[in-house]
Amino acid sequence: MRVAVFSTKPYDRKFLDEANQRLIDAGGPRAGHEIGYFESRLTVESVALAFGIPAVCVFVNDEIDPLVLSMLSGGETKLVALRCAGFNNTNVAEAARLGITIARVPAYSPHAVAEHTIGLMLALNRKLHRAHARVREGNFALEGLLGFDLHGKTVGVIGTGRIGAIVAQILTGFGCRVLLNDVQHNPALASTGAEYVELDSLLAESDVITLHCPLTPETNHLISRETLAKTKPGVMLINTSRGGLVDTTAAVDALKSGQLGFLGLDVYEEESDLFFRDLSDQVIQDDVFSRLLTFPNVLITGHQAFFTAEAMTAIADTTLANLTAFQRGESLGANQVTVDMIR
Repeated sequence: MRVAVFSTKPYDRKFLDEANQRLIDAGGPRAGHEIGYFESRLTVESVALAFGIPAVCVFVNDEIDPLVLSMLSGGETKLVALRCAGFNNTNVAEAARLGITIARVPAYSPHAVAEHTIGLMLALNRKLHRAHARVREGNFALEGLLGFDLHGKTVGVIGTGRIGAIVAQILTGFGCRVLLNDVQHNPALASTGAEYVELDSLLAESDVITLHCPLTPETNHLISRETLAKTKPGVMLINTSRGGLVDTTAAVDALKSGQLGFLGLDVYEEESDLFFRDLSDQVIQDDVFSRLLTFPNVLITGHQAFFTAEAMTAIADTTLANLTAFQRGESLGANQVTVDMIR
């Protein structure tokens, strides 16, 4: 099946080519796919690159809005294969109206994101990023690097799907008291000692709060001025889920007042113009993001929590399996994104 892959980086090509070769090795040349790679994001300006191609493969910052979908439909595209779990950048209802199937990778390596989350907590708490910079300059002073024991602290986990559940289990192993909040309870966490509570209780009691829920109209700016006002002064906030969960302007004000004591981000609500690009020789035009970089108690990574060899292999294999199933007219099962999933 012919597929146009957008937002391609060298590592995307490497893992997709390897997955395609595995298909060929297992089933012969006809089992593979004809993959065309494009570095540009899928937007109104670049959509013409996919004309006449039955499938496009996209990532988190590609734009799959009504206009792009209409143009894809006019160009005879029938499948949008997301090489990620989230689909908040996709107008699923419009795709359904146009007869375009949306497939995703609902699970790749939840351990990758969970472990990165814990890494941000530890690095922020023990100021590892600042200590590393000091030592490289020959400064071995400890002033300003004081941290706290995670053992015995209360950590709130908002969203207890695969990733949130693993985070909760790791924190339990650290000796933390773990509070959970989700619209659906995860029975696997019942035996760990973690406790489901209302959101307001979680906000009020947690020393650390970590976000692992999808971005929906209901969760957009879940962390706002109002919710931050309900937290302990000096709380640590970690977001490795979706940028839109946090009102960044409100977070900046909370950092300035001290209500927010630590902020660790792997995602940012306006990241599409920043992340996955080398902007080291340019002036960043996003004033809010630039303001974040001035705080010593903020640590930002560029949407890399998923980025392990295991996760990239799983993403590539599942993405190509979705293409194969669609080509054969087989069910995509849980990998298909449907309208009822956005309600």
